Amino acid sequence: MDQSKDMLEGTPLIAPSSTDHPLYDAVVDACRTVYDPEIPVNIYELGLIYTIDIADDGAVRVIMSLTAPGCPVAGEMPGWVADAVEPLPGVKTVDVELTWEPPWGMEMMSDEARLELGFM
Repeated sequence: MDQSKDMLEGTPLIAPSSTDHPLYDAVVDACRTVYDPEIPVNIYELGLIYTIDIADDGAVRVIMSLTAPGCPVAGEMPGWVADAVEPLPGVKTVDVELTWEPPWGMEMMSDEARLELGFM
């Protein structure tokens, strides 16, 4: 029996965030200041921020995606997120990682984003 398959089954596609960490809301607010230049909605409301993992020592790891792999700002957006989060009091380091799994879809947008873009 292949045990590695058993261990993966039931594993969430998107790792959970550190929602109970005192810095979590500030990191979310910082992510809300970053916009995809082609869409007038911030990347958090677009659902591009998959995971915000905050360690006890203030190390922040953000796992994010983009609306499409060919996004013209693919190389720049992780840096924009890092630049927004790094100055926050209590943040020691920021690591922003791009992922394509699961692929981003319009269902990941918040209701606010859908309303803003005319999908509701």
